[in-house]
Amino acid sequence: MKHRTKIVAVALAAAAAGCAMDGTEGGDGGEGGTTAAKAPPGRSFKARHAFAVTPPADAKVLRCWFAMPQNDPAQTVSTVQVVSPHGHSVVGDDQGNWYVYVEAKGPNLKPFEVVEEFTVSRQEVRTGPDASKSRALTDAERAAMAPYLLGNTHIPVDEKWRKLATEITGGDPNPVSASRKLYDWSLKNVEYWVKYPDRMKASPVGSAEYCMTNKTGNCTDFHSLWTALARSAGIPTRMVYGSFFKKELDGKDEDQSYHCWIEFWAPGQGWIVHDVAVADLFVGDFALNEQNASKVRLTTAAGYEKGDPAMVEYYFGNIDDRRVVWHRGRDLKIPNAAGSPVNMLPKAWIEADGKPLKEKEAWTRKLTFSEAK
Repeated sequence: MKHRTKIVAVALAAAAAGCAMDGTEGGDGGEGGTTAAKAPPGRSFKARHAFAVTPPADAKVLRCWFAMPQNDPAQTVSTVQVVSPHGHSVVGDDQGNWYVYVEAKGPNLKPFEVVEEFTVSRQEVRTGPDASKSRALTDAERAAMAPYLLGNTHIPVDEKWRKLATEITGGDPNPVSASRKLYDWSLKNVEYWVKYPDRMKASPVGSAEYCMTNKTGNCTDFHSLWTALARSAGIPTRMVYGSFFKKELDGKDEDQSYHCWIEFWAPGQGWIVHDVAVADLFVGDFALNEQNASKVRLTTAAGYEKGDPAMVEYYFGNIDDRRVVWHRGRDLKIPNAAGSPVNMLPKAWIEADGKPLKEKEAWTRKLTFSEAK
C-alpha cells in the first residue's frame, strides 16, 4: 500500500519561519532569507523529486531524511504531495530546516521509491549591496549573529584563516566592501573544476581546506572557502543549499543535481546574496571544448556561451530565479539520526541500522521539472 500525504502551504510557511534569524536595526535580517530590492515577476516550476532506495540485505531498520522545498521570501511552494510505500512525516533540524522523514522496518526490506511533487514560484533576488549604507558590526550584533561566525567541520575559523582574511581585506571592518574583496580574491585564485575536468575535481564533502590547497572545487568547496574567510573576517555568513531548474533540462528526464550559494549579513543591509562559484565561469578565462562544454552549461541556470563581466558583477548581490531552496546551514543536527550532525542535506540522508548509506550505492535521487509557460 502506498501512503499519500499532502503537506500544505501552512506547514511550509512554518518551515520558512523556523529558519529565520532576526537581524537588528528594524529587523533587516529577513525571514530566513534576504532583504531583497524590488524584483521583476519570477517563474513557476512544476517539479518531481524522486528517491529510489535499495536497503542492504540484512537491514532491520531504515531511516531516511529527504530534502524538501522550503518556503522563503523569494520562493513560494504550493502543496507538496508525498507518495511512499512506508509511513512518513515532516521533521525539522536545529537550524529551522524541514525534511520528509520515512522509516521502514524489516526483515526482508525491499527496494522502494519515495516521490515528492510540488510547484514552486520563484523570484530573482536583488539585494543591492552598498557599502555606504553599512558599517562595522557592533558587539551586540556580533552576539546576535554568533551562530554565523563560528566554524563548521569543513569550514575552519581560526588564526590561520583570520590572518589570510585580514591580508585579503586589509582589515576592512565594513562587511559589504570586505565581502567584495573576498569575492574578487576568490575569482582570481580559485577555478571551478568544470572548466578543466581533465585535471581538476571537487572534494566529496565541501571543504574550505581542500579548495584552498587545490585552488579548485565545486560550488560547495568554493563557498566553504569563502565562508571560512568571511567568518574569520567577522562577517556573519551562511550557506544556502538548493538546485537549479536548468533551462537546458526543462521537461527532460534528467536530474538537476544540487547547487549552493552564500548569504552574508551587513548592518543596514540585512542578508546579502552572492554566488561566486557561478560568477567564476563568467570571468571567461578558459576555452570551451568537448570535455568541458556540457559540464559548464549545466553548472549554470540558463546556459553558457562565453565570459560576461556583467554576470560577474550581477552575482555579487543578486541571484537568478531558476532555483529552489532545500536548506540553510552546515552540520545539521537531526533528531534520531545516528550520523548527526549531518554535513549537508541537499538530497537525502539515509541510515540502515544506524549506519549511513552512500548515494549511488544504496540510493539515488532525480529532480525533474517543467516550467509553467
